[in-house]
Amino acid sequence: MNFIGSALPDFSVQAFQNGEVTTLTPADLKGHWSVLFFYPADFSFVCPTELGDLAEHYAAFQAQNAEIYSISEDTEFVHQAWHEQSPEVGQVAYPMIADPAGQLARHYEVLDESAGQAYRGVFILDPQGEVRSYTINDMGIGRNASEILRTLTAAQFVAEHGDRVCPANWHPGDETLKPGTNLVGKI
Repeated sequence: MNFIGSALPDFSVQAFQNGEVTTLTPADLKGHWSVLFFYPADFSFVCPTELGDLAEHYAAFQAQNAEIYSISEDTEFVHQAWHEQSPEVGQVAYPMIADPAGQLARHYEVLDESAGQAYRGVFILDPQGEVRSYTINDMGIGRNASEILRTLTAAQFVAEHGDRVCPANWHPGDETLKPGTNLVGKI
């Protein structure tokens, strides 16, 4: 399935954040950009390095009017225990969504049913809750927060400037392109 332009499903999940457990629904993910960051499991090996990397970049995501939502099939209580035990995960200030029933992982087709774990999916949603970018990695392939932030920034630029597009390795301040026949065969 192609998820570009697809809307959030109907859901209600628990999330651990800043020592508290809250309930999140689609309404909570609208009105700002959202980064849904699926990972296989708490108390694992690659996952804490990724969550720590996102935590180090969290202020930059917030400056871009974006919220990070890490998501695994663990419960909110396991998220809390991991947050309290792991130095890397202890830095996390963004919501850690508990998806033990697989509502979100199944909707975005990242759930490995036999393992009961999510593949490493990143879904960037616009303020209306529609997917603008996504990638899915196998279990052992970690991701880079800087690249996710760069992709978010490019998605925001394209949303704001619909007649311009971002070339490979684009960063804010770099030249963009305006698609047209004048560029055909000239790049």
